Amino acid sequence: MRVLVAEDHDQLARAVAAGLRRYGMTVDMALDGNAALERLAVSRYDVVVLDRDLPGIHGDEICRNLAAGRSESRVLMLTAASSVKERVDGLGLGADDYLPKPFDFTELVARVQALGRRPGAPQRASLAYRDLALDPGKRVATRAGQPLALSPKEFAVLECLLAADGKPVSAEELLARVWDPAADPFTTTVKATVNRLRAKLGDPPVIQTVREAGYRIGGL
Repeated sequence: MRVLVAEDHDQLARAVAAGLRRYGMTVDMALDGNAALERLAVSRYDVVVLDRDLPGIHGDEICRNLAAGRSESRVLMLTAASSVKERVDGLGLGADDYLPKPFDFTELVARVQALGRRPGAPQRASLAYRDLALDPGKRVATRAGQPLALSPKEFAVLECLLAADGKPVSAEELLARVWDPAADPFTTTVKATVNRLRAKLGDPPVIQTVREAGYRIGGL
């Protein structure tokens, strides 16, 4: 599942993004309304966690734009306002669900997961390369028909590489998309995860290291 977290409170946005990634989700962040619209223009998201009071372009306007464009992205609206009227107003804008701040993180996760399962939410097509297959919706990866026991991070890395369709994906991009945009760029976390993933995928190898460019699927 791919999620956009649009929240202007930097610490909260990073905490939510990091937490959702622990559940195997691919998460992008936007700290204002302009950045959120830019993200939405170039990427398709299953769920948008949208702070109503975003600076720049207000969250209400973003929600209206998504509804007007018949976007299939589900919207979970966050706000410090908690009155019934404000919740009704938010849902009237086209939001699919509404969660007042402060919120319990486990409830946020449950609501995001529920929205991602709703009929009509965009389902990313299964990804494959030769005898390697990955179903993002079912969270299942197989090789030669045999299921692979992958950790959430390994699954997310494999999903990113397969979605790139043979193009190299840099370690920095993997670090930002699978872990956290603020993660130390000099960490060896990506390399270690890719090495474990290679071992689990077995032979013949399918993940290539591209010098000064990152990693790509290919090589069979």
